[in-house]
Amino acid sequence: MTNAIQSLLTAEQCAFYQENGFVQVDNVLNEQELIELRQYMEEVMIEDSGALSLQTDKKGGSYYRVLNQRVNVWRDHGGMHKYSFNPRFAQMALELTGASGIRLFHDHALWKMPGDSKPTPWHQDYPYWPMTEQGAMSIWIALDDVDESNGCMMFVPKSQNAGKLNHIDLANPQDLFEFVKGTDYENAKPVKVPLKAGSCTFHNGLTFHYAHSNVTDKPRRALAIIYMPDGTTFSGKKHAITMDLNVQENQPLAGRMFPLLASRA
Repeated sequence: MTNAIQSLLTAEQCAFYQENGFVQVDNVLNEQELIELRQYMEEVMIEDSGALSLQTDKKGGSYYRVLNQRVNVWRDHGGMHKYSFNPRFAQMALELTGASGIRLFHDHALWKMPGDSKPTPWHQDYPYWPMTEQGAMSIWIALDDVDESNGCMMFVPKSQNAGKLNHIDLANPQDLFEFVKGTDYENAKPVKVPLKAGSCTFHNGLTFHYAHSNVTDKPRRALAIIYMPDGTTFSGKKHAITMDLNVQENQPLAGRMFPLLASRA
């Protein structure tokens, strides 16, 4: 855990995030870090590392047909631990949220496979998370240049203000915008966010977002890390991350599996 001492983001970036529910931050990884992280991701994806793989859900869950992912790779791969616990990323999350402290919920190693014609449908993240309080968010780091041909993200500005909507089944998705008919969000104009490799976005867990399909001949690789404000409590909702842990409803998500990564103390 590191103390936030020197700001890594501008006041304008923080204000943009607070108003719009997302922000782009360029060049959070240098070229050497990109090379290293790509290698670690390759090892995670091709080896039986023991990391939780949502690609092979026993209940036939469907999200896993949209992309290949492994979760909590920090527990099984020392190199991935280095990046999932990166103090720069956690401090930026601290600055954007205004929280007193930032804890890790989990990481995602994400590959949208070549020629995958399935986009990731419009959804919010927060309804999937077993958290009572709002405020959790994600960093999404591009390991490849991304645009609409291989799976760049889109966001609806200010949609975090719509509040928590229904859970969207990412295999047989409902139209998220059906839940906001008659509001300003029904016809809101999405913003496309292409990124250069090594750049990232942060987005609020309530922000509407979408990822294009990958129609290229190469995988689109990304590392996503979910952060939550210190003090966030467990809602009791069933979730793959908490199901094997002795976490009690209404108790803080804390301890060694949800470490404090940055603090204003």
